Amino acid sequence: MKLPSRVQLIDVGPRDGLQNEKQPVAAEVKIELVHRLQAAGLTEIEVTSYVSPKWVPQMADNAQVMHGIRRQPGVRYSVLTPNMKGLEAALSAPRAEWPDEIVVFGSASEAFSQKNINCSIAESIERFAPVVAAARDKGIAVRGAMSCTVGCPYEGEVAPEAVGRLAKLMKGIGVERVDVADTIGVGTPRKVQAALEATLAHFGVDAVSGHFHDTYGQALVNTLASLELGVWNFQSSVAGLGGCPYAKGATGNVATEDVVYMLHGMGIATGIDLDALIDAGVYISQALGREPNSRASKALRVKRGA
Repeated sequence: MKLPSRVQLIDVGPRDGLQNEKQPVAAEVKIELVHRLQAAGLTEIEVTSYVSPKWVPQMADNAQVMHGIRRQPGVRYSVLTPNMKGLEAALSAPRAEWPDEIVVFGSASEAFSQKNINCSIAESIERFAPVVAAARDKGIAVRGAMSCTVGCPYEGEVAPEAVGRLAKLMKGIGVERVDVADTIGVGTPRKVQAALEATLAHFGVDAVSGHFHDTYGQALVNTLASLELGVWNFQSSVAGLGGCPYAKGATGNVATEDVVYMLHGMGIATGIDLDALIDAGVYISQALGREPNSRASKALRVKRGA
């Protein structure tokens, strides 16, 4: 079976990974994390989100972080803008500090959409349509995060047909590429492939990425299952930042270090320096007062000391 020869990773640690941290993380630390990630070879980084500080206090320093990062040519910096107010806030900065891409989100699960953002899937897409149009009018790319594509904490298993419907709606409002996210990490290879195939009916393979949580230890096998379909874009989080809010104590985002270790072991290029990436994970983990949640990081650091 022919697998992609190269994989593009988006590190979501600075945004998705840190947003639920209870302890405040200084803007300077977030900025340094972005710098370390791009120095390690990451060319796509999800930096922050423009949401109400009342709901996500960790992201209240979004403008400060975007102002502070030293941008490197060839690196794409994305931010989450869940509504027009968020987009306007992101664009109120000088042009040089605008994001290269915004992220909007929708759920493949009706119950999750109602519980998470108090509206139906169709209503959520209606809300995002003007945001997408305004961003694209300014020359900013748009990515759509599709959550709960294989399972939902409220309604259980999610049918591939529901994923296809959401992908079609995203395409209809002008979203350029989408993430197929296993938000609670219940997916297994065949289920993930079914969700991806439903999405690929509406988006080309270059515009589809996998975002897998490791709650049940399935993230790497689900990544491999995606590679088998030709998918070559994935999201991950340095040091495994970001727990799963729906499973107490469970692992959330798959660690970028573990994904890179697997890919390099398969002869698949990423352009990432694994040692430098591990050091970036140690940096942010020390700032949080804990060990990186990456098996590859732990094993390779033990080996370093041998």
